[in-house]
Amino acid sequence: MDASLSYSGLFPSTSLSPADLVSLGTRVAVPGPEADDIVVRTPITDEPIGSVPAGDEAAVEATLERAREAQAGWATRDPVDRGAVLERFGDLVLEHRDRLLDLVQLETGKSRAHAAEELLDVPATCTYYAREGPGVLADETRDGAFSLATDARVTYDPVGVVGVISPWNYPLTLSMTDAIPALLAGNAVVCKPDEKTPFIALALAELLEEAGLPDGVFSVVTGSGPVVGPALIDHVDYLAFTGGTETGRIVAERAGRNLIDCSLELGGKNPFIVLADADLERTARGAVQGCFTNAGQLCLAAERIYVEASVYDDFLEAFVGETRKLTLGTGIGDGADVGSLIDGGQLERVEAHVDDAVARGASVLTGGRARPDLGPFCYEPTILADVDPASRAACEETFGPVVSVVPVDSLEDAIEAANDSAYGLNASVWTDDRHLGLEVARRIDAGTVCVNDAYVAGWAAVDAPMGGVGDSGLGRRHGPEGLKRFVESKTIATSRVGPLRKPSRVPTDPVVRGMAGLRRLRRRLEGWRP
Repeated sequence: MDASLSYSGLFPSTSLSPADLVSLGTRVAVPGPEADDIVVRTPITDEPIGSVPAGDEAAVEATLERAREAQAGWATRDPVDRGAVLERFGDLVLEHRDRLLDLVQLETGKSRAHAAEELLDVPATCTYYAREGPGVLADETRDGAFSLATDARVTYDPVGVVGVISPWNYPLTLSMTDAIPALLAGNAVVCKPDEKTPFIALALAELLEEAGLPDGVFSVVTGSGPVVGPALIDHVDYLAFTGGTETGRIVAERAGRNLIDCSLELGGKNPFIVLADADLERTARGAVQGCFTNAGQLCLAAERIYVEASVYDDFLEAFVGETRKLTLGTGIGDGADVGSLIDGGQLERVEAHVDDAVARGASVLTGGRARPDLGPFCYEPTILADVDPASRAACEETFGPVVSVVPVDSLEDAIEAANDSAYGLNASVWTDDRHLGLEVARRIDAGTVCVNDAYVAGWAAVDAPMGGVGDSGLGRRHGPEGLKRFVESKTIATSRVGPLRKPSRVPTDPVVRGMAGLRRLRRRLEGWRP
């Protein structure tokens, strides 16, 4: 991409220039074949904005070799020191927020407010792991085999080099939310961003270096998923993947062949339950946020709303009214509530789901149209009713600004409908009875359930684990669980009396009977009953 090319006329409010993107492209650790650059286009106008190297297997291998060398030194540093680097990085993300937000909007086409959501997540995650991580990684004393005679201690070592494959829908937070705890644990990280959104990962690598992260501890390798992804899995010690379920199956299979662990946050067809006692105005606002944030391109987004029949009509009126207030558009800055879909392929998917639902008898209560007058891939926030359960919009993840609303006769029917899915990532329950909300939440098959919130309360609770069940993935991010996946536990057991073995002149039976007696005595002393 020619650095002299200017798009300032298209985006007069952005501080970015083509030269900035050229500079970021040079931060790819090992470029790969020079002739195979990947052109990056903005969904705002569907025009090229820059290019990055198309890495190959050799580029991945060289990047991993460099990462392993850097990791050896990084792992020797105290976790508190590593946390201080990450805390400085979080400060820099906030300091450079305008540039990063411009870049997120330029690459994804999302609204400014939705870009800000993912930006603010990064410093919060940095602070949490900088504060809590050293304690989680500290040695732990465990019960020894024989009191007084032996003891046991558990230590935690970094796995080595962690691969992070991040998606296009949230390129800022999802390039970092796994990388931050992996780095705190003493690992090196190699990030493979989606081909559609590589520049934000490169900008974050620049800020990590400025924060004091040693060279090579965090690297970015760019290229196509089918080429770079398998090569990365074949050479890392752990793989954190965020993306679609079918690709996740391929990732898990390859990781299994390599005998490395992985975490997978995959798709969702998330339910949103509205009970009869819910505050309908508040619930309608929550539904707008839950369904249409980032134009519905959010793994946590609600795509199925189940409403108790007695309040169905009133809820629909409130929900449709709130949805029609949304402004749709593209550009850099605070010009619209909802932005663009990522590209033509995603637009085709959304249109196909809506067209199929309508052909099967669904009603479009609002939206239902592409808006090329506002942007090449803009699609109106859409609410469907009377959706055939066999339609694509009911069964498949749309990953766009489309939601179906269904009346249910009872709470039991709502729970049954919510659980009638292969997915289990996020769910939402709305009620004025907090205790009822908690009871319902426990019965829903999902890794995270929010009561009277769409998804923010769950995602932003960085001290609590987040992840999916079923076709929504494996493993958990956030919380202590999100850190310990990046370490190997080691048990160090010590005997104060030498080798633990039966004395050679003592018969076996008295020893076994003596151990059984000690077991019963210990239970009595501890007041424990089976």
